[in-house]
Formats: sequence, C-alpha cells, structure tokens
Amino acid sequence: MNTPNKLTIARIIATPFFMAALMIEFPFHYTVALILFIAASLTDMIDGKMARKYNMITDFGKFLDPLADKMLTTAAFLGFIKMGIGWQVTWIAFIVLFREFLISSLRLVVVSSGGKVIAANMWGKCKTVSQMAGIIFALLAYVLISDFGINNAVFVSACNVIISILFWASAVLCIISGVIYLTDSKEYIDPSK
Repeated sequence: MNTPNKLTIARIIATPFFMAALMIEFPFHYTVALILFIAASLTDMIDGKMARKYNMITDFGKFLDPLADKMLTTAAFLGFIKMGIGWQVTWIAFIVLFREFLISSLRLVVVSSGGKVIAANMWGKCKTVSQMAGIIFALLAYVLISDFGINNAVFVSACNVIISILFWASAVLCIISGVIYLTDSKEYIDPSK
C-alpha cells in the first residue's frame, strides 16, 4: 500500500476520534475536535498532491479517498445536528447524504458494468473543500464561543450568518457536482437491467 492510500486510511481512522471529541464534553473538547478535523483535512490535500506528483494514483485510492472525505464531513454534520447548530444543518446534511449515497451507488454501478472507477472531478473537489472550510469555520466559532467564552451577541450572530452562507454554498456545490457525475455516467444508468 502506497503512502497516499495510508494517509487516506489515517483520515478514516481519525474520523471517530474527531466525532468523539465533538460530542463528548470535556474541557476544550471543541478545540481538540478542531485540531483533529484540520489534521484529517490536511491528509486529504497531501495524499492527492502526493499521488499525482509521484504517479501513485490507484483505483483503490480513487475509490477510498472520496469515501474518507464523506465519512469525515458526514461525522461533522451529524455532530452539528446533535449540537443544535440550526435547522438548516439538518437540510444540508440531508442534501449531502442524499448526494453521497447516490454518487457512491453510481460508482459501484459503473465499476460493475466494466467502466473505470470514477475519480473526483473539479466540482466534487470544490464541494469537498467548501464543506471542509465551512466545518472548520463552524468549529472555530464553537472554540471561540464555548471553549474561550467569546460570546457577545454580535459575534455569535455574525458567526451564525457566515456558517449558514458557507454551508449553503457547499450544499449548492454538492447538487451541481452530483448532477455532473450523473450526466457524465448516463451511459451506465439503464433501468431495464
């Protein structure tokens, strides 16, 4: 197994630890969750660059890398729902999960039909980056508000607005990238089979 794939597996392993830090209350647990999320997100950037630079792209990596991203971002959205960040997070999580199940199923159909493993395209990468940026900002806001007590009304309100904008932007990119994946793979979608 090459180094980029090891980094991807490390991201998968880090995900339950991130979720635990987000959900289990202990001093500065949001800070720990933020650090774990940033570290895991960096493995996504590093493994992709390393795989392309050193020609270590594998079908295993093409399949596992987006799956690791989905696990990490889904864990964050589920944690935010539990924390009661806002009604919009539930809708955004629904959009994200709907799209992810659809595209993961599509990937399996394409491979089982003799096609190539569908790697993430530019829109899928933009979707992932926007999700991670929104999640990092939301976690940072919780660190400042809950762990460090910066909770004046104007600051909290501004953070909520920025979080909403970032999350809805990622939801829109989620839809766009999903439609593009479906359109690009329409030859493999045959309801008669």
